[in-house]
Amino acid sequence: MSVSAITSNTTTTNTTDAFTNPSSALNQTDFLKLLVAQIQFQDPMNPQSNTDMAAQLAQFTSLQQATQSSSSLAMMQANSLIGSTVTVQVDSNTSASGVVTGVVLNNGTPQITVQSTTANGTKTSTNYNLSQVTSVIPTPVASASVKPAAAAPVTVDTPAPTVTIFSPQTTK
Repeated sequence: MSVSAITSNTTTTNTTDAFTNPSSALNQTDFLKLLVAQIQFQDPMNPQSNTDMAAQLAQFTSLQQATQSSSSLAMMQANSLIGSTVTVQVDSNTSASGVVTGVVLNNGTPQITVQSTTANGTKTSTNYNLSQVTSVIPTPVASASVKPAAAAPVTVDTPAPTVTIFSPQTTK
């Protein structure tokens, strides 16, 4: 009896690409292509119902809105740090401190620009992700001895309303 060798070709794929590389994640165009393909290749004897398709569109829309809300929230958080002193974790052994001077968008992700002073007195600006921030010291509030400038009074000239009273006419 002869025995032949059995070989196996196994291919390993990295399934975390969509999480580590957001540009490889599905977007609205990809979703619509999938939806059109689903409609084209559905079983004509058992088509998908309109409500199922509407539900898929609604789910995708809500996911897209949640993603946009998350991005907006991150941008607001980054903007709220301007003027504050922050400490950021550069790597596992190094941290840096400085004043947040601005916010930049890097591939759709907000990053804070931190200005720090080196040991020789040179000022440097470096961008960091919000996830690298380990502590925040808020911007000090102006002291009570400083009075803000008084706002100029605003006057608005509006004509008096016109009131017309109609009375029913009686016929005799």
